[in-house]
Amino acid sequence: MAWIGSVVALAVAGCSDGGRDTTAPAVPIEVSAFASSSVSVHVMWRADPSVAVFEVYRGDTKVLDVTGGRHMVDVGGLTPGTSYSFFVRAKDKAGNVSPASTRVPATTLSVAQGERVPPTAPRDARGQARGKDGATLAWEAATDDVGVTAYDIWQGGVRVHSVTGDHTTAVVTGLRPGTEYHFTVTARDAADNKSPESNPVTVVTEQGTGNGRNTAPTGLRAIPRTAVDGTYVDLTWTPPDVDGTVASYEVYLDGQFLTTVMWGVAPPPGDVRYSLPLGDRPALGHVLKIRGQLPDGTWGVYSDDLVIAAAPAGS
Repeated sequence: MAWIGSVVALAVAGCSDGGRDTTAPAVPIEVSAFASSSVSVHVMWRADPSVAVFEVYRGDTKVLDVTGGRHMVDVGGLTPGTSYSFFVRAKDKAGNVSPASTRVPATTLSVAQGERVPPTAPRDARGQARGKDGATLAWEAATDDVGVTAYDIWQGGVRVHSVTGDHTTAVVTGLRPGTEYHFTVTARDAADNKSPESNPVTVVTEQGTGNGRNTAPTGLRAIPRTAVDGTYVDLTWTPPDVDGTVASYEVYLDGQFLTTVMWGVAPPPGDVRYSLPLGDRPALGHVLKIRGQLPDGTWGVYSDDLVIAAAPAGS
């Protein structure tokens, strides 16, 4: 289906509400920074999950763009024993940029000459659900020839949180109800040497309202129409009940990924409406399905397949 590429370009070029988005996203909050080694600082923040990009600044210089729904990053290439300041700005898909967050200071660690030995693996890692959307993890401290400076928490091969080396507990938030998660913990020292992983920890979050296990959008409806610039399919669906915001959706046509629907600001309340452009191709007979990106960053279950049929008379 060679025409799919042109459909993606049309879909991505427009806004979900048919108009130009000029509203800047909210300022990131709860910004923090701590030196995770002699050459890096770990910066974390909280923000609207629909934000497309976070711009991280060291002093007045932008050093990183963070995408993919991540709310933390290591800023590397720093000088040992040096003071820095950091702030974060949010940028939405339309290119609108928020004001700067609060500036936070951090001083990189000094490193012992020739420190090359990584810490031991954290031992006896364990965890338990913290309500329907979080988990509390704990472990026995790792050892290092000089000292452990940070612990990193991993979920599904992705680092989801970090704490300083004097902590042996962490709280992971933004999870979804009634879901099984697998975590490991690693330790780092001032030279950024990384330990082996701890034993794996399995946590099942508590059930939320409406069970929380069904993460598929429901009630998908499609009405085809023809306009002067081509064929459109007007879609409507009900977001899944996942105790949080579903900020973006993937649309699949005949089993192939077509485009992503997302908002520069918070999604509109209630049912979702989106006009899907198909260029000069007919709409009837194609099969649609969608899935949403959940508050924990993972993708939910696909909706039921929907065959695009003729619009009802009088619609």
